[in-house]
Amino acid sequence: MSVPIWFEKDLRIEKLATFGPGTIAEHLGIEWVELGMDFLKARMPVDHRTKQPYGLLHGGASCVLAETIGSVASALVVDHQKLVCVGLEINANHIRSATEGYVTGVGTPLHLGLNTHVWDIRIYDELGKMICVSRLTVAIIPKKESFRQPSL
Repeated sequence: MSVPIWFEKDLRIEKLATFGPGTIAEHLGIEWVELGMDFLKARMPVDHRTKQPYGLLHGGASCVLAETIGSVASALVVDHQKLVCVGLEINANHIRSATEGYVTGVGTPLHLGLNTHVWDIRIYDELGKMICVSRLTVAIIPKKESFRQPSL
């Protein structure tokens, strides 16, 4: 049996239910869906908050979903009492769009180093068609007193 990549080996998805109040993730309606041994999944509605003027899912909203998944996943991998995880670079290829329903992002690690993590985040529509593929690089830095620490 494999060991989970998460710092807390008994971590459950329910612990993330209240993560990030007052953030863009809350504003866009992002919800945590599943926590696997080596992946994190969240979904986001395609509605007035996430569409661009043509009625299509906004590419920036896809990037917010991808960065939220990757950044939170990194925070779950490290001792967040000592370290902070912040996005360093994001790349997104928008394959197709969505006009309604939900999109779901699945983040898996490509690299989990001491100073950086690299995540592959794939976003799908409700039919399982790929909407976006994103790569997020996260910097792992020592926590300073001035950082607000999210409760996990």
